Amino acid sequence: MEIPKISVIVSTYNAEEWLKKVLWGFEQQIFKDFEVVIADDGSKEPTKELIDEMSKKVHYPIVHVWQEDDGFQKSRILNKAVTACSADYIIMTDGDCIPREDFVQVHYINKEAGYFISGGYYMLPMNISKLITLEDIEKQRCFNIQWLKEKGIPQTFKNNKLTAQGFISKILNWITPTNASWNGHNSSGWKKDIENVNGFDERMQYGGQDRELGERLFNFGLKSKQLRYSAVCVHLDHKRGYKTPESIAKNVGIRNTTKKEKRVWTFYGITK
Repeated sequence: MEIPKISVIVSTYNAEEWLKKVLWGFEQQIFKDFEVVIADDGSKEPTKELIDEMSKKVHYPIVHVWQEDDGFQKSRILNKAVTACSADYIIMTDGDCIPREDFVQVHYINKEAGYFISGGYYMLPMNISKLITLEDIEKQRCFNIQWLKEKGIPQTFKNNKLTAQGFISKILNWITPTNASWNGHNSSGWKKDIENVNGFDERMQYGGQDRELGERLFNFGLKSKQLRYSAVCVHLDHKRGYKTPESIAKNVGIRNTTKKEKRVWTFYGITK
């Protein structure tokens, strides 16, 4: 089998309803030459059953990377998923982010040596997250601002994430005050760059482990491209039971050390 041009890592944990919508979003992609590597942090049997079922319905290969449930160990499963990727360029996203049909294509055409890409997301409330059907994804209605307004989405500036195109999206990418950081829900980079900084720091639990990887990539000499108005996904709502003050405080400490000491390598990453 030929090696795909892109590997897409999708993280998940016991969220079949959302994962099904996300995998169907990847089936609609204009750019077809990719694989999906599912980074599964200990889901139960229904997730495996869904992946087996979806594998028969989609055009792209799915690789299921699973580990025992040991609490929130997303950094560890992401490192395993990076190793499992067969392409030399990796997009990372989450199992609650439905990609627009040009999502993979935008990452692919903007990839560049010495850079990683920082994308954005459009947050949906729970009621709309639930009512999106596979047909709505197929017809791309869930990215249509008129359709979303009919369902009750308010008029705000962030709606530009869904409506901006071409020149306008380039200007908005350029003027946005948000840092072009590594975002776990929508970022991409070269596999060798991620391996050169030894991937994610596995001491880190919920809260900023993606940013910390990006900070080490910066220390390694990489630059980032801001594409939050071009590489678009809609973020389905969910509870965050794994977010604790302890994990946030611990992660802030690790990130401060990374920045202060200009660290490139973590001793708690892919290579132990």
